[in-house]
Amino acid sequence: MEAIVAVYSDWGIGRAGGQPLVLPEDRLHFRRVTGSHAVIAGRKTLEDFPGGRPLEGRKNYILTRQNTEIKGAVTLHSVEDTLEAVSGETRVFVVGGGSVYELFLPLCAYAHVTKIEATPPSDTFFPNLDKLPEWKEIVKGRPMEQIIIEKIYKTVKSNIVLCFHT
Repeated sequence: MEAIVAVYSDWGIGRAGGQPLVLPEDRLHFRRVTGSHAVIAGRKTLEDFPGGRPLEGRKNYILTRQNTEIKGAVTLHSVEDTLEAVSGETRVFVVGGGSVYELFLPLCAYAHVTKIEATPPSDTFFPNLDKLPEWKEIVKGRPMEQIIIEKIYKTVKSNIVLCFHT
């Protein structure tokens, strides 16, 4: 399992259920990385997706406390149910929001982080992986624009091995 997130300079990721600053190049990067793979998102994050609908071309697993069905997605109500549901997937990305990252980041082997060098007001934050000893930066990409840099972190706390199929 992998996390993918765009963070601001202060590791903020959102405000009032949305992203204060969205960069088209990062959206393209997100689509390229997640490709046709499975994604896990919270219901509020789903509402921030284009059109408030599940992402096209991907199997969408939506974690929610509400007893509702979401067309085009698998609706789940617990971490355990979600892990069971994604167990057959080749590659799974945790895509937010804050509470979903909090629940699943300890289970992720990699975190794809786009660092946006700006600090819009945020009320939701991603853990600062630079300050967590269990995470190590393994790739620092070239800037996509003048204000964003892609980084990939790997957890050093487990023996998780991922095989990537292209």
